[in-house]
Amino acid sequence: MEFVLGEYRIAGRRAAEIAASVEEGVGRGALAPGAALPPLRELAARLGVNANTVAAAYRLLRERGVVETAGRRGTRVRGRPASTPRESAGTPAPPGVRNVAEGNPDPALLPPLTDALAEAAARYAARPTLYGGPAAGGELARLARDAFAADGVPDGPVAVTSGALDAIERVLAAHLRPGDTVAVEDPGWGALLDLVPALGLRVTPVAVDDDGPLPEEAGRALARGARALVVTARAQNPTGAAVGAERAAALRAVLAAHPATVLIEDDHGHGIVDLPLHPLAGVCAHWAVVRSAAKAYGPDLRLAVVTGDAVTLDRLQGRQRLGPGWVSHLVQDTVACLWRERAVDPAAVARAYGARRERLLDGLARRGITAHGRSGMNVWVPVPDETAAVGALLREGWAVAPGARFRVATPPAVRLTVSGLTPPELDALARALASALRPGEPRRYG
Repeated sequence: MEFVLGEYRIAGRRAAEIAASVEEGVGRGALAPGAALPPLRELAARLGVNANTVAAAYRLLRERGVVETAGRRGTRVRGRPASTPRESAGTPAPPGVRNVAEGNPDPALLPPLTDALAEAAARYAARPTLYGGPAAGGELARLARDAFAADGVPDGPVAVTSGALDAIERVLAAHLRPGDTVAVEDPGWGALLDLVPALGLRVTPVAVDDDGPLPEEAGRALARGARALVVTARAQNPTGAAVGAERAAALRAVLAAHPATVLIEDDHGHGIVDLPLHPLAGVCAHWAVVRSAAKAYGPDLRLAVVTGDAVTLDRLQGRQRLGPGWVSHLVQDTVACLWRERAVDPAAVARAYGARRERLLDGLARRGITAHGRSGMNVWVPVPDETAAVGALLREGWAVAPGARFRVATPPAVRLTVSGLTPPELDALARALASALRPGEPRRYG
């Protein structure tokens, strides 16, 4: 049997078949975002199955992030299904347009890899990595553990993953089950906002300011049943927020009231910021601190180190062994060499990004435009209308990231990445943004 919804036919006899049919329609675009699915009993009658079968199918679709239940409005296709990455939001930058939307580090601030790769290759030639060896290289693990200890992170085992998002996914999967809720920063990292529903988990937003997540918002989210909290320690994407000592103390107090929370701290800013880390780890039984090499050493290294409590790390590594097994020791040895040789001067990199952020922030402030960018490489600018702002800036020769990539419930904004921009370009960007937000005002140059 089948049910015709618009031009699309939902078919199947089992829950998995019905869910697959709906998901296929969404993937093909035949079931548009926001489209209402039939009521349970109506679809069950048309397909000749029990209503519980359709309920199970809808539950599978919710867990996969394909549909959402909207109270009296029934079950609808999500406005942006989990299979559609947030990076697809916005307009591609045409030739000749300056792209400040991608969030990449400045290649000029990344260290050369030639010597480190040569050392890793020589080590491999003398001692090839074979099956049965340790997943985490000895030198990298020691360097990571020493760096964590120097920043006050509690003692714990160290694992190596294929980037920060890989680590976060494995920690969430180690403790949570489909249907559980994760408290995430809003605005926050778009990839994480995609990952959570893709794992069958629910997102609950926690508002942030320049000091990171608001404690009262985090407390409300945990009181309402969120089982995990993800916090960006420094260089928060997209706002540049950084958790200071006072905010860290307030968040630790919130977590102390909810010790069963799975706490994940993303310190991807390690190596590019000069603000101290104020770790939250140690309050909750299950926790993890993740440090990626992407921003300081290069995105293509695809490596992050993670520490945490013994149970979390044991589950993470156990599941990793059943999948990729380990992160290439050639890559691990390359990063270890870069760390050992201090190939990156965090203070110098922080100054370079800081000077660019401050130039842009000052240029916007002089024009009466409020913006945020305490650390890292991004500036977050609230706007009245995202679509209009993105379009106007594109006409001015600038491609910026729409805030929709990063928002759940916060107001519209755009994200600007200052990597690689020269002082004259930063001044031109400030003027262009002012022109985009106040199109009726006369343009001024110089």
